[in-house]
Amino acid sequence: MTLTTGRAEPPRAPATPVTRTSVTDEERRAGLRRMRAVATGLLVLMAVVYVLTHGREGFWGYVNAASEAGMVGAIADWFAVVALFRHPLGIPIPHTALVRRRKDELGDSLEQFVSDNFLTPEVLREKILDARVMLRLGDWLAEPENAQRVVTEASPFLRRLVDRVDERELRSLVDNVLIPRVRREDLSPLAGHLLERVVDEGAHHGLVDLGARELHAWLALHQDEVEAIVRSRAPQWAPTWVNDQVTRRVYQEVLRWARDIKDDPHHNVRAAIDSYLAELGRDLQDDPRTAERFERLKERLLDHPQVSDTAVRLGETLRSSILEALDDPAGHLRTRMETELRAFGRRLQDDAELRARLEEWTADTVVALVARYGPELTSVISGTIRRWDAAEASDKIELHVGRDLQFIRLNGTVVGALVGLVIHTVSQFL
Repeated sequence: MTLTTGRAEPPRAPATPVTRTSVTDEERRAGLRRMRAVATGLLVLMAVVYVLTHGREGFWGYVNAASEAGMVGAIADWFAVVALFRHPLGIPIPHTALVRRRKDELGDSLEQFVSDNFLTPEVLREKILDARVMLRLGDWLAEPENAQRVVTEASPFLRRLVDRVDERELRSLVDNVLIPRVRREDLSPLAGHLLERVVDEGAHHGLVDLGARELHAWLALHQDEVEAIVRSRAPQWAPTWVNDQVTRRVYQEVLRWARDIKDDPHHNVRAAIDSYLAELGRDLQDDPRTAERFERLKERLLDHPQVSDTAVRLGETLRSSILEALDDPAGHLRTRMETELRAFGRRLQDDAELRARLEEWTADTVVALVARYGPELTSVISGTIRRWDAAEASDKIELHVGRDLQFIRLNGTVVGALVGLVIHTVSQFL
Protein backbone atom coordinates (compact mmCIF):
# COMPACT_ATOMS: atom_id res chain seq x y z
CA MET A 1 0.00 0.00 0.00
CA THR A 2 1.26 3.41 -0.94
CA LEU A 3 1.94 5.77 1.96
CA THR A 4 2.27 9.51 1.71
CA THR A 5 4.82 11.72 3.40
CA GLY A 6 4.10 14.44 5.88
CA ARG A 7 4.10 17.11 3.15
CA ALA A 8 0.85 18.87 2.44
CA GLU A 9 -1.13 17.23 -0.34
CA PRO A 10 -1.42 19.28 -3.56
CA PRO A 11 -4.83 20.76 -4.19
CA ARG A 12 -6.99 18.87 -6.59
CA ALA A 13 -9.39 20.51 -8.99
CA PRO A 14 -12.94 19.93 -7.81
CA ALA A 15 -14.88 17.55 -9.98
CA THR A 16 -17.56 19.17 -12.09
CA PRO A 17 -20.95 18.04 -10.80
CA VAL A 18 -23.03 16.18 -13.35
CA THR A 19 -26.79 16.24 -13.06
CA ARG A 20 -28.41 12.98 -14.10
CA THR A 21 -32.09 12.42 -14.56
CA SER A 22 -33.72 9.02 -14.66
CA VAL A 23 -35.61 8.35 -17.90
CA THR A 24 -38.23 5.63 -17.92
CA ASP A 25 -38.76 3.14 -20.76
CA GLU A 26 -42.10 4.75 -21.57
CA GLU A 27 -40.43 8.12 -22.04
CA ARG A 28 -37.78 6.57 -24.26
CA ARG A 29 -40.44 4.79 -26.28
CA ALA A 30 -42.40 8.03 -26.74
CA GLY A 31 -39.25 9.87 -27.86
CA LEU A 32 -38.45 7.09 -30.34
CA ARG A 33 -41.93 7.30 -31.82
CA ARG A 34 -41.66 11.08 -32.21
CA MET A 35 -38.32 10.92 -33.99
CA ARG A 36 -39.54 8.14 -36.25
CA ALA A 37 -42.52 10.28 -37.17
CA VAL A 38 -40.29 13.27 -37.91
CA ALA A 39 -37.93 11.23 -40.11
CA THR A 40 -40.80 9.54 -41.92
CA GLY A 41 -42.59 12.86 -42.30
CA LEU A 42 -39.53 14.35 -43.98
CA LEU A 43 -39.47 11.38 -46.41
CA VAL A 44 -43.15 11.93 -47.19
CA LEU A 45 -42.47 15.65 -47.72
CA MET A 46 -39.73 14.80 -50.23
CA ALA A 47 -42.11 12.45 -52.05
CA VAL A 48 -44.88 15.08 -52.23
CA VAL A 49 -42.43 17.70 -53.56
CA TYR A 50 -41.15 15.21 -56.13
CA VAL A 51 -44.68 14.48 -57.37
CA LEU A 52 -45.64 18.17 -57.50
CA THR A 53 -42.50 19.19 -59.42
CA HIS A 54 -42.22 16.19 -61.71
CA GLY A 55 -41.75 17.15 -65.39
CA ARG A 56 -41.33 20.85 -64.71
CA GLU A 57 -38.33 22.79 -66.00
CA GLY A 58 -36.28 25.67 -64.73
CA PHE A 59 -36.11 26.30 -61.00
CA TRP A 60 -38.59 23.51 -60.28
CA GLY A 61 -36.33 21.08 -62.06
CA TYR A 62 -33.67 21.73 -59.43
CA VAL A 63 -36.27 21.23 -56.67
CA ASN A 64 -37.43 18.00 -58.29
CA ALA A 65 -33.89 16.63 -58.50
CA ALA A 66 -33.20 17.56 -54.87
CA SER A 67 -36.41 15.89 -53.67
CA GLU A 68 -35.69 12.77 -55.71
CA ALA A 69 -32.20 12.42 -54.23
CA GLY A 70 -33.60 13.22 -50.78
CA MET A 71 -36.03 10.28 -51.08
CA VAL A 72 -33.16 7.99 -52.10
CA GLY A 73 -31.05 9.09 -49.11
CA ALA A 74 -33.99 8.79 -46.70
CA ILE A 75 -34.90 5.28 -47.88
CA ALA A 76 -31.26 4.13 -47.87
CA ASP A 77 -30.67 5.36 -44.30
CA TRP A 78 -34.03 3.98 -43.17
CA PHE A 79 -32.88 0.60 -44.48
CA ALA A 80 -29.53 0.97 -42.69
CA VAL A 81 -31.13 1.86 -39.34
CA VAL A 82 -33.84 -0.80 -39.49
CA ALA A 83 -31.35 -3.44 -40.61
CA LEU A 84 -29.52 -3.08 -37.30
CA PHE A 85 -32.50 -4.39 -35.32
CA ARG A 86 -34.77 -6.37 -37.67
CA HIS A 87 -35.35 -7.45 -41.26
CA PRO A 88 -36.65 -4.45 -43.30
CA LEU A 89 -40.30 -5.09 -44.28
CA GLY A 90 -39.91 -8.58 -42.78
CA ILE A 91 -37.77 -9.73 -45.72
CA PRO A 92 -34.79 -11.88 -44.56
CA ILE A 93 -32.21 -9.95 -46.53
CA PRO A 94 -28.62 -11.06 -45.77
CA HIS A 95 -26.66 -8.97 -43.27
CA THR A 96 -29.79 -7.50 -41.68
CA ALA A 97 -31.15 -7.87 -38.10
CA LEU A 98 -27.54 -7.62 -36.96
CA VAL A 99 -28.31 -7.14 -33.24
CA ARG A 100 -30.59 -10.18 -33.15
CA ARG A 101 -28.05 -12.40 -34.90
CA ARG A 102 -24.95 -11.19 -33.08
CA LYS A 103 -26.17 -10.15 -29.65
CA ASP A 104 -23.76 -12.52 -27.89
CA GLU A 105 -20.77 -11.09 -29.73
CA LEU A 106 -21.99 -7.57 -28.96
CA GLY A 107 -22.24 -8.51 -25.25
CA ASP A 108 -18.69 -9.85 -25.25
CA SER A 109 -17.42 -6.72 -27.00
CA LEU A 110 -19.23 -4.46 -24.54
CA GLU A 111 -17.77 -6.43 -21.62
CA GLN A 112 -14.27 -6.08 -23.07
CA PHE A 113 -14.82 -2.36 -23.69
CA VAL A 114 -15.85 -1.74 -20.07
CA SER A 115 -12.91 -3.78 -18.75
CA ASP A 116 -10.33 -2.06 -20.94
CA ASN A 117 -11.56 1.52 -20.54
CA PHE A 118 -13.32 1.83 -17.17
CA LEU A 119 -12.09 -0.85 -14.75
CA THR A 120 -8.40 -0.08 -15.10
CA PRO A 121 -6.19 0.71 -12.07
CA GLU A 122 -5.28 4.15 -13.41
CA VAL A 123 -8.89 5.22 -14.01
CA LEU A 124 -10.17 3.84 -10.71
CA ARG A 125 -7.37 5.37 -8.64
CA GLU A 126 -7.78 8.78 -10.29
CA LYS A 127 -11.55 8.79 -9.76
CA ILE A 128 -11.31 7.71 -6.12
CA LEU A 129 -8.61 10.26 -5.25
CA ASP A 130 -10.39 13.05 -7.12
CA ALA A 131 -13.62 12.26 -5.28
CA ARG A 132 -11.99 13.13 -1.89
CA VAL A 133 -14.14 10.49 -0.23
CA MET A 134 -12.52 10.81 3.20
CA LEU A 135 -12.89 14.58 3.35
CA ARG A 136 -16.54 14.33 2.40
CA LEU A 137 -17.03 11.54 4.93
CA GLY A 138 -15.39 13.66 7.63
CA ASP A 139 -17.57 16.67 6.81
CA TRP A 140 -20.64 14.47 6.92
CA LEU A 141 -19.82 12.62 10.15
CA ALA A 142 -18.86 15.83 11.96
CA GLU A 143 -22.51 16.90 11.87
CA PRO A 144 -24.28 15.60 15.02
CA GLU A 145 -27.47 14.66 13.18
CA ASN A 146 -25.51 12.55 10.69
CA ALA A 147 -23.57 10.70 13.39
CA GLN A 148 -26.85 10.08 15.21
CA ARG A 149 -28.38 8.80 11.99
CA VAL A 150 -25.53 6.31 11.49
CA VAL A 151 -25.94 4.98 15.02
CA THR A 152 -29.72 4.85 14.67
CA GLU A 153 -29.48 2.92 11.41
CA ALA A 154 -26.74 0.59 12.65
CA SER A 155 -28.27 -0.19 16.06
CA PRO A 156 -31.08 -2.51 14.79
CA PHE A 157 -28.56 -4.42 12.67
CA LEU A 158 -26.16 -4.78 15.62
CA ARG A 159 -29.04 -5.79 17.87
CA ARG A 160 -30.15 -8.55 15.50
CA LEU A 161 -26.57 -9.72 15.21
CA VAL A 162 -26.08 -9.91 18.99
CA ASP A 163 -29.56 -11.31 19.60
CA ARG A 164 -28.85 -14.30 17.37
CA VAL A 165 -26.19 -15.49 19.82
CA ASP A 166 -28.29 -17.43 22.35
CA GLU A 167 -27.23 -19.51 25.34
CA ARG A 168 -27.04 -22.73 23.32
CA GLU A 169 -24.63 -21.17 20.82
CA LEU A 170 -22.56 -19.64 23.62
CA ARG A 171 -22.25 -22.99 25.34
CA SER A 172 -21.33 -24.66 22.05
CA LEU A 173 -18.68 -21.99 21.47
CA VAL A 174 -17.22 -22.42 24.96
CA ASP A 175 -17.37 -26.24 25.10
CA ASN A 176 -16.47 -27.06 21.50
CA VAL A 177 -14.14 -24.24 20.53
CA LEU A 178 -12.67 -22.19 23.36
CA ILE A 179 -11.97 -24.85 26.00
CA PRO A 180 -10.53 -27.43 23.53
CA ARG A 181 -8.37 -24.72 21.96
CA VAL A 182 -7.05 -23.58 25.36
CA ARG A 183 -6.48 -27.21 26.31
CA ARG A 184 -4.37 -27.86 23.20
CA GLU A 185 -2.23 -24.76 23.51
CA ASP A 186 0.79 -24.53 25.82
CA LEU A 187 -0.02 -21.36 27.69
CA SER A 188 2.94 -21.24 30.05
CA PRO A 189 5.31 -19.40 27.63
CA LEU A 190 2.59 -16.88 26.82
CA ALA A 191 1.65 -16.44 30.48
CA GLY A 192 5.31 -16.05 31.42
CA HIS A 193 5.90 -13.45 28.73
CA LEU A 194 2.82 -11.47 29.73
CA LEU A 195 3.74 -11.65 33.42
CA GLU A 196 7.26 -10.48 32.63
CA ARG A 197 5.90 -7.53 30.65
CA VAL A 198 3.49 -6.66 33.47
CA VAL A 199 6.32 -6.58 36.00
CA ASP A 200 8.64 -4.58 33.73
CA GLU A 201 5.97 -1.94 33.15
CA GLY A 202 4.75 -1.94 36.77
CA ALA A 203 1.18 -2.61 35.67
CA HIS A 204 0.57 -4.80 38.73
CA HIS A 205 1.33 -2.01 41.21
CA GLY A 206 -2.26 -0.84 41.23
CA LEU A 207 -3.40 -4.32 42.26
CA VAL A 208 -0.71 -4.46 44.95
CA ASP A 209 -1.83 -1.05 46.25
CA LEU A 210 -5.41 -2.27 46.42
CA GLY A 211 -4.39 -5.41 48.30
CA ALA A 212 -2.27 -3.45 50.76
CA ARG A 213 -5.09 -0.97 51.47
CA GLU A 214 -7.63 -3.73 51.94
CA LEU A 215 -5.31 -5.68 54.26
CA HIS A 216 -4.68 -2.63 56.44
CA ALA A 217 -8.37 -1.73 56.51
CA TRP A 218 -9.36 -5.28 57.49
CA LEU A 219 -6.78 -5.45 60.26
CA ALA A 220 -7.88 -2.04 61.59
CA LEU A 221 -11.54 -3.14 61.71
CA HIS A 222 -11.00 -6.65 63.09
CA GLN A 223 -8.75 -6.21 66.09
CA ASP A 224 -10.72 -8.67 68.22
CA GLU A 225 -10.55 -11.42 65.60
CA VAL A 226 -6.80 -10.96 65.10
CA GLU A 227 -6.09 -10.93 68.85
CA ALA A 228 -8.27 -14.02 69.27
CA ILE A 229 -6.22 -15.86 66.66
CA VAL A 230 -2.93 -14.85 68.32
CA ARG A 231 -4.25 -15.68 71.80
CA SER A 232 -5.29 -19.14 70.67
CA ARG A 233 -1.65 -19.86 69.85
CA ALA A 234 -0.36 -18.63 73.26
CA PRO A 235 1.02 -21.23 75.76
CA GLN A 236 -1.43 -22.41 78.40
CA TRP A 237 1.06 -22.12 81.23
CA ALA A 238 1.66 -18.36 80.69
CA PRO A 239 -0.30 -15.92 82.89
CA THR A 240 -3.35 -14.38 81.25
CA TRP A 241 -2.11 -10.81 81.60
CA VAL A 242 1.16 -11.76 79.88
CA ASN A 243 -0.72 -13.32 76.97
CA ASP A 244 -2.91 -10.23 76.67
CA GLN A 245 0.10 -7.92 76.57
CA VAL A 246 1.87 -10.07 73.99
CA THR A 247 -1.31 -10.41 71.90
CA ARG A 248 -1.92 -6.67 71.88
CA ARG A 249 1.72 -6.01 71.01
CA VAL A 250 1.64 -8.52 68.15
CA TYR A 251 -1.54 -6.93 66.74
CA GLN A 252 -0.02 -3.44 66.87
CA GLU A 253 3.12 -4.63 65.08
CA VAL A 254 1.10 -6.42 62.39
CA LEU A 255 -1.09 -3.32 61.92
CA ARG A 256 1.98 -1.06 61.66
CA TRP A 257 3.59 -3.51 59.23
CA ALA A 258 0.46 -3.44 57.02
CA ARG A 259 0.40 0.38 57.21
CA ASP A 260 4.04 0.57 56.16
CA ILE A 261 3.36 -1.65 53.16
CA LYS A 262 0.38 0.53 52.22
CA ASP A 263 2.19 3.84 52.55
CA ASP A 264 5.72 3.00 51.33
CA PRO A 265 5.90 2.26 47.56
CA HIS A 266 9.47 0.98 48.06
CA HIS A 267 8.72 -1.37 50.96
CA ASN A 268 10.71 -4.57 50.98
CA VAL A 269 7.52 -6.62 50.79
CA ARG A 270 6.57 -4.87 47.58
CA ALA A 271 10.10 -5.46 46.27
CA ALA A 272 9.78 -9.13 47.22
CA ILE A 273 6.49 -9.38 45.31
CA ASP A 274 8.10 -7.80 42.24
CA SER A 275 11.05 -10.18 42.47
CA TYR A 276 8.81 -13.22 42.88
CA LEU A 277 6.58 -12.31 39.94
CA ALA A 278 9.58 -11.59 37.70
CA GLU A 279 11.16 -14.91 38.61
CA LEU A 280 7.86 -16.71 38.04
CA GLY A 281 7.56 -15.11 34.60
CA ARG A 282 11.05 -16.34 33.65
CA ASP A 283 10.43 -19.82 35.03
CA LEU A 284 7.17 -20.17 33.09
CA GLN A 285 9.15 -19.58 29.92
CA ASP A 286 12.41 -21.40 30.67
CA ASP A 287 11.86 -23.91 33.50
CA PRO A 288 10.20 -27.16 32.31
CA ARG A 289 9.06 -28.12 35.82
CA THR A 290 7.32 -24.77 36.40
CA ALA A 291 5.73 -24.93 32.95
CA GLU A 292 4.52 -28.47 33.63
CA ARG A 293 2.96 -27.45 36.95
CA PHE A 294 1.24 -24.53 35.25
CA GLU A 295 -0.18 -26.79 32.52
CA ARG A 296 -1.45 -29.26 35.13
CA LEU A 297 -3.13 -26.38 36.95
CA LYS A 298 -4.68 -25.30 33.64
CA GLU A 299 -6.02 -28.81 33.04
CA ARG A 300 -7.57 -29.02 36.52
CA LEU A 301 -9.15 -25.63 36.02
CA LEU A 302 -10.59 -26.57 32.63
CA ASP A 303 -11.92 -29.87 34.00
CA HIS A 304 -13.93 -28.06 36.63
CA PRO A 305 -17.63 -28.02 35.59
CA GLN A 306 -18.10 -24.46 36.77
CA VAL A 307 -15.68 -23.09 34.15
CA SER A 308 -18.07 -23.66 31.27
CA ASP A 309 -21.10 -22.45 33.21
CA THR A 310 -19.30 -19.32 34.38
CA ALA A 311 -18.12 -18.48 30.87
CA VAL A 312 -21.65 -18.94 29.49
CA ARG A 313 -23.17 -16.78 32.24
CA LEU A 314 -20.62 -14.06 31.60
CA GLY A 315 -21.44 -14.20 27.89
CA GLU A 316 -25.17 -14.03 28.58
CA THR A 317 -24.70 -11.08 30.91
CA LEU A 318 -22.60 -9.27 28.34
CA ARG A 319 -25.13 -10.01 25.59
CA SER A 320 -28.07 -8.79 27.69
CA SER A 321 -26.20 -5.62 28.61
CA ILE A 322 -25.38 -4.86 24.97
CA LEU A 323 -28.98 -5.49 23.87
CA GLU A 324 -30.32 -3.25 26.61
CA ALA A 325 -27.84 -0.50 25.75
CA LEU A 326 -28.67 -0.68 22.03
CA ASP A 327 -32.38 -0.29 22.79
CA ASP A 328 -31.83 2.94 24.72
CA PRO A 329 -31.39 5.93 22.35
CA ALA A 330 -30.14 8.08 25.21
CA GLY A 331 -28.01 5.34 26.75
CA HIS A 332 -24.28 5.47 27.31
CA LEU A 333 -23.38 3.03 24.51
CA ARG A 334 -25.21 4.82 21.70
CA THR A 335 -24.18 8.23 23.00
CA ARG A 336 -20.56 7.10 23.08
CA MET A 337 -20.83 5.71 19.55
CA GLU A 338 -22.17 9.06 18.31
CA THR A 339 -19.40 10.94 20.11
CA GLU A 340 -16.70 8.71 18.63
CA LEU A 341 -18.14 9.06 15.12
CA ARG A 342 -18.17 12.86 15.39
CA ALA A 343 -14.62 12.84 16.74
CA PHE A 344 -13.51 10.64 13.84
CA GLY A 345 -15.21 13.01 11.40
CA ARG A 346 -13.44 16.03 12.88
CA ARG A 347 -10.12 14.21 12.73
CA LEU A 348 -10.69 13.45 9.06
CA GLN A 349 -11.34 17.14 8.52
CA ASP A 350 -8.22 18.34 10.35
CA ASP A 351 -5.62 15.61 9.81
CA ALA A 352 -4.50 15.81 6.18
CA GLU A 353 -1.91 13.06 6.64
CA LEU A 354 -4.48 10.61 8.04
CA ARG A 355 -6.93 11.56 5.30
CA ALA A 356 -4.31 10.97 2.62
CA ARG A 357 -3.37 7.57 4.07
CA LEU A 358 -7.00 6.47 4.20
CA GLU A 359 -7.66 7.68 0.67
CA GLU A 360 -4.59 5.83 -0.60
CA TRP A 361 -5.67 2.75 1.33
CA THR A 362 -9.18 3.01 -0.12
CA ALA A 363 -7.83 3.40 -3.65
CA ASP A 364 -5.45 0.46 -3.20
CA THR A 365 -8.27 -1.68 -1.81
CA VAL A 366 -10.68 -0.87 -4.62
CA VAL A 367 -8.00 -1.46 -7.26
CA ALA A 368 -7.06 -4.79 -5.68
CA LEU A 369 -10.70 -5.88 -5.44
CA VAL A 370 -11.39 -4.92 -9.05
CA ALA A 371 -8.21 -6.65 -10.21
CA ARG A 372 -9.34 -9.78 -8.37
CA TYR A 373 -13.07 -9.70 -9.06
CA GLY A 374 -13.28 -7.40 -12.11
CA PRO A 375 -13.81 -10.24 -14.60
CA GLU A 376 -16.69 -11.54 -12.48
CA LEU A 377 -18.21 -8.05 -12.38
CA THR A 378 -17.99 -7.40 -16.11
CA SER A 379 -19.15 -10.92 -16.94
CA VAL A 380 -22.56 -9.78 -15.70
CA ILE A 381 -22.84 -7.74 -18.94
CA SER A 382 -22.26 -10.59 -21.36
CA GLY A 383 -24.10 -13.09 -19.17
CA THR A 384 -27.19 -10.88 -18.97
CA ILE A 385 -27.21 -10.22 -22.71
CA ARG A 386 -26.79 -13.95 -23.41
CA ARG A 387 -29.86 -14.69 -21.31
CA TRP A 388 -31.94 -12.21 -23.26
CA ASP A 389 -34.07 -13.42 -26.13
CA ALA A 390 -32.77 -12.14 -29.47
CA ALA A 391 -35.89 -10.03 -30.09
CA GLU A 392 -35.85 -8.79 -26.50
CA ALA A 393 -32.20 -7.75 -26.77
CA SER A 394 -32.85 -5.95 -30.05
CA ASP A 395 -35.85 -4.10 -28.60
CA LYS A 396 -33.96 -3.06 -25.45
CA ILE A 397 -30.99 -1.69 -27.38
CA GLU A 398 -33.21 0.07 -29.90
CA LEU A 399 -35.20 1.61 -27.07
CA HIS A 400 -32.04 3.24 -25.70
CA VAL A 401 -30.30 4.31 -28.93
CA GLY A 402 -33.05 4.22 -31.56
CA ARG A 403 -34.12 7.83 -31.02
CA ASP A 404 -30.62 9.11 -31.76
CA LEU A 405 -30.33 6.80 -34.78
CA GLN A 406 -33.32 8.55 -36.37
CA PHE A 407 -31.05 11.55 -36.88
CA ILE A 408 -29.16 9.39 -39.37
CA ARG A 409 -32.36 9.21 -41.43
CA LEU A 410 -32.86 12.98 -41.14
CA ASN A 411 -29.26 13.68 -42.13
CA GLY A 412 -29.47 11.20 -44.99
CA THR A 413 -32.55 12.93 -46.35
CA VAL A 414 -31.02 16.41 -46.15
CA VAL A 415 -27.58 15.37 -47.43
CA GLY A 416 -29.17 13.31 -50.24
CA ALA A 417 -31.23 16.30 -51.34
CA LEU A 418 -28.17 18.55 -51.35
CA VAL A 419 -26.10 16.02 -53.28
CA GLY A 420 -28.94 15.59 -55.79
CA LEU A 421 -29.14 19.35 -56.22
CA VAL A 422 -25.37 19.55 -56.85
CA ILE A 423 -25.46 16.69 -59.37
CA HIS A 424 -28.41 18.22 -61.24
CA THR A 425 -26.63 21.57 -61.33
CA VAL A 426 -23.42 20.04 -62.71
CA SER A 427 -25.48 18.11 -65.27
CA GLN A 428 -27.08 21.34 -66.45
CA PHE A 429 -23.70 23.00 -66.93
CA LEU A 430 -22.37 19.98 -68.80
